[in-house]
Amino acid sequence: MVPFFIKIMGIVLVLIRVILFAVFALAGMGKLLDLQGARKAVRDFGVPEDLAGVFAYGLPAVEIGLALCFLFVEASWIGAVGGFLLLAAFVGGMLWQIGKGNAPDCHCFGQIHSEPVGKKSLIRNIIFAVLAGVLVVRGSEGQGPAFADGNSNVMQTVLILIVAAICVAIVFYLKKVFEQQTQILRRLEILELVSREGVPVEREGVADPGDSLPIGSPFPDFSLANLSGRTVSLENLLGRAKPLLFFFVSPTCSPCAALLPEIKSWQEELGSKVELVLVSSGTAAANAQKFGGEFSGDILLQKDNEVSDAVRARWTPTAILVRSDGSIASHVAAGDTAIRALVEKVNSENIGGELFHIANGTKTKIGESTPDFSLESISGSSISSGSLRGRKTLAVFWSQTCPHCMNMIEDLKAWDESRAPDDPALVVFSSGEPEEHAEIGLRSPILLDSGYETSSKLGMLGTPSAVIIDEEGRIITETATGAANIWALLGRRN
Repeated sequence: MVPFFIKIMGIVLVLIRVILFAVFALAGMGKLLDLQGARKAVRDFGVPEDLAGVFAYGLPAVEIGLALCFLFVEASWIGAVGGFLLLAAFVGGMLWQIGKGNAPDCHCFGQIHSEPVGKKSLIRNIIFAVLAGVLVVRGSEGQGPAFADGNSNVMQTVLILIVAAICVAIVFYLKKVFEQQTQILRRLEILELVSREGVPVEREGVADPGDSLPIGSPFPDFSLANLSGRTVSLENLLGRAKPLLFFFVSPTCSPCAALLPEIKSWQEELGSKVELVLVSSGTAAANAQKFGGEFSGDILLQKDNEVSDAVRARWTPTAILVRSDGSIASHVAAGDTAIRALVEKVNSENIGGELFHIANGTKTKIGESTPDFSLESISGSSISSGSLRGRKTLAVFWSQTCPHCMNMIEDLKAWDESRAPDDPALVVFSSGEPEEHAEIGLRSPILLDSGYETSSKLGMLGTPSAVIIDEEGRIITETATGAANIWALLGRRN
């Protein structure tokens, strides 16, 4: 039993030494691959600028030296003492930064892996310190068998563990490279799409950064945590009685960081006109480090990009203007150039009006009165433009020869039959014979608009499309084309 216990203890000690070898070797090599990042990290931890270069070069050299110590049983205890002291210093520095409310990048494994200081990195370093402490307590004579002591079982275990550690390092490094390449490709796609100046670009699986919810549709409701953990809803923000300018950002987005000083200046310049809000993803610590020192407004954290997806802000940075009543007042502005153009218009135009909007050069009929018309419905009754006054109305431009229209008709019927009292009324503009439409079974009126003359005056140039007309007979949304955009006018995601 005793020899068996000694054998197991020997394997455990070898395992600890291999783990510490891998940890310090990866940490040292990772920092050497990114000396500029290492220098920034030590500065962020409070090292004076004139000593930052010494630490940036010296720290990885020390870590690699300690790693080599764990390969030789004669030097292992020295490596354990040095490693324990170094890890204890790291833990102390992290606790100090966390206590100050900071979250600098730990740069623990340099270019291979890095993250803001937080609970995860703190616990990881404590575990490594405990492992080093075990070797320290064992003393110089209790470091386990040497890697070359002739014990084939121990050697086999060591070789397997070393190979495993190398494989893990390779996987982490390749993952890092892949993530960087993905980010570069996304930025190139944005530049290409934005620079085409309105020329249609087809991309399979790539979303157009200019794709927006229709102006006038309600901004999707949400409840998100801010950096302090307090829940902030859209209703809370609208309660401030000012338009909202949302910026969709990410702590891993370099263009977002480059734009941050301008966002800060816009916050000061436009504070009396509009409320600036950052919507991000990732951890509170990462966002506090990236944005907290520069931006004093709300920084809200999504769990799974749920708000970005709902408003089609699929790229970072992206900005969207929202009226104080919660309706969308601009198309998405994707990229720094488009965002600057949007902010310039916000600064120069009157955004206090009831139906103000910024449409990126697209002409809309928002604010115009409904053109006079008098059309016959399929039931034989006559309906005029005056008939639409007194209640909000969803006016849909539809055609029986349009497959997209036919695909949405069942959903339209279901909504029409279950409309709440405060939902808009529904009127459908179509063309053809009454008998062709009778089988549809729609409860609301279908108006026969020969040649689509009235529909075109309402701004509807494709099928299916729609606008909302208010109680006073004014068009209050831009033309929504396609089923998804029509449902967006109603605040629904179908």
